[in-house]
Amino acid sequence: MEATVEVTGLRKRYGPTTALDGMTFTVRPGQVTGFVGPNGAGKSTTMRVILGLDTPDEGTALIGGQPYRNLRNPLNHIGALLDAAALQPGRTARNHLLWLAHSQGLGARRVDDVIEQAGLGPVAGRRTAGFSLGMRQRLGIAAALLGDPPVIMLDEPFNGLDPEGIVWMRDFQRALAAQGRAVLLSSHLMSELQDTADHLVVVGRGRVIADTGVRELIGAASGDRVTLRTSARSEAMTALAYAGATVAATDRDTLTVSGLTAEHVVTLLGESGVPFSEVSAHRATLEEAYMELTRDAVEFRAAAAEEPAR
Repeated sequence: MEATVEVTGLRKRYGPTTALDGMTFTVRPGQVTGFVGPNGAGKSTTMRVILGLDTPDEGTALIGGQPYRNLRNPLNHIGALLDAAALQPGRTARNHLLWLAHSQGLGARRVDDVIEQAGLGPVAGRRTAGFSLGMRQRLGIAAALLGDPPVIMLDEPFNGLDPEGIVWMRDFQRALAAQGRAVLLSSHLMSELQDTADHLVVVGRGRVIADTGVRELIGAASGDRVTLRTSARSEAMTALAYAGATVAATDRDTLTVSGLTAEHVVTLLGESGVPFSEVSAHRATLEEAYMELTRDAVEFRAAAAEEPAR
């Protein structure tokens, strides 16, 4: 089965509220696709539609060309973690997975395999009532992997993880993509997505704002600005301006240069005999790029100043 999720023209209203307004994107195999947007942007609704938990008013969500309802033994096609707290507290971790496996015609050997993959071996015999959120996340990952599906969908999987768990989760998702799976990852932690995701689907108010590679998005947000430190500020400004750059002095020995690459700046200063101590390309963070994209898509903002009570 092809590891692809195709979301096309999804529209969904709940009474007067528009949750989805033409949501369209594709999750491709062999990469981690980050799915991000402000609260109320439509991420959870989209994931629920993909899994057949909600029915759209319009549009389709297909997994390998089929809607979820048409999939036989769906765990063999898509594994998902939407709510790590959705567990029967009286069951042990292993019994929880055995129950799921039995419902899909899978055996105990597969259960033991995913317990090992998720790092749950030491706690497999413990009741889930005593699990931390991080342990529940790992159990949810194990459940998502039971059918060895080509598509994995995870909602906020970094929640509740300690630093070691975050590193494990990051590496684990990249390993799943390297196996050729399509991984859709919803997260509010831009710092983790910057190190994990290959592609980003940014949504706001029920529609896609950006559908692009992480590297390309950061590059666009970074622009062509270059920071230059030099003891010969005037000479540097003259040489760079003559070459067509826009130059602004930001400190006594610091210039911000637009219109030239860092490599071009270095070459130009060298040819002009202008001394410098640093030339560095400005690199935006994914957080900066995301905030710029979603500035107009946030439902609620804190007021800059509260009006005095009257």
